[in-house]
Amino acid sequence: MKYKPLTEKQIIISIDRLTRFKPTEEKYLRVFKDIIVSNLIEPKFKKTDLEDLEYTYIRDIATEIFNNSLKEDNTNNLSINCRLKDYENETFNNNSEVNKLLENRLDYISAIKLLNEDIPPNLKWLKCLKNSLDIVKQREEKKLLFPISCVVIVEGITEEILLPQFSKILNYDFDKYGIKVLPAGGKNQVVKLYYSLSETLKLPIFIMLDKDANENVKLINSKLRFQDKTYLLNSGEFEDLLPHSLILKTINSDLKNFATITTSDINKQEPMVKILEEVFKEKGIHEFKKAEFATLVKAQIESIDDISDEIKYIINNIKLLTEIPNKSLI
Repeated sequence: MKYKPLTEKQIIISIDRLTRFKPTEEKYLRVFKDIIVSNLIEPKFKKTDLEDLEYTYIRDIATEIFNNSLKEDNTNNLSINCRLKDYENETFNNNSEVNKLLENRLDYISAIKLLNEDIPPNLKWLKCLKNSLDIVKQREEKKLLFPISCVVIVEGITEEILLPQFSKILNYDFDKYGIKVLPAGGKNQVVKLYYSLSETLKLPIFIMLDKDANENVKLINSKLRFQDKTYLLNSGEFEDLLPHSLILKTINSDLKNFATITTSDINKQEPMVKILEEVFKEKGIHEFKKAEFATLVKAQIESIDDISDEIKYIINNIKLLTEIPNKSLI
């Protein structure tokens, strides 16, 4: 077998993808196949050729290439591998075939030496797996997000940006308690994502939808697991839950060199997104974009006064969902 070694960048990308929040089979097969297709010279495989190969064969080829690309050999210490296997099986319903992928000898001990401090939470968590006996305690102390304890499915990016910040002000840090927010990209996609996750994920799922998603909630509730919960907003979209004082503070802070707005500009019987689109147009501001506006709002959230009662209620329900006892294996 002939192959070229992985670059440091490829190694880091590989361990990053292996520890993200994705179904186990999906992410392990992707990483192992990418290593084989990109670096195996002889025999040469296309991705389609790998579909018929046994998981153990794919695992072992990828592992050999990965380990021989590192300058050190720490394959005598597989403590990280064991903890990752336990975590993946605690998080997802994995069959015996998927466990063959998890029973690898990847040299994580050597690979994590390539990591610097500017890395995503999953890689910070991976580094902690080397020594920490109580990884949940480490997550709480270092706000690592991993191990994930609960998933929150939302429609869009506004909720993804703002929910964790609101929760932090309420002294319930999502990164500390392992709350993963997943934006689905619309109410129909929320249903698809829930159906997909509920088949494999062992963790509780909180599903939040806009007010107009009654039919989608019914579809989800027809397959709702006992540990999961749906929540339909009382009014419109998530932007409609933002206190007017917070919206005014955000816009006036952003526009201080151009214009100002008052309560009368936004106190109308229309959806807040529509109001904001009109305000941005009338004031000659750049085009209103949800993600950009949510980022500006996030910077202005300073105290509990910036949080509406409904947002407090939502976060409290997420908190209650995570208090279901969960035995940790890692």
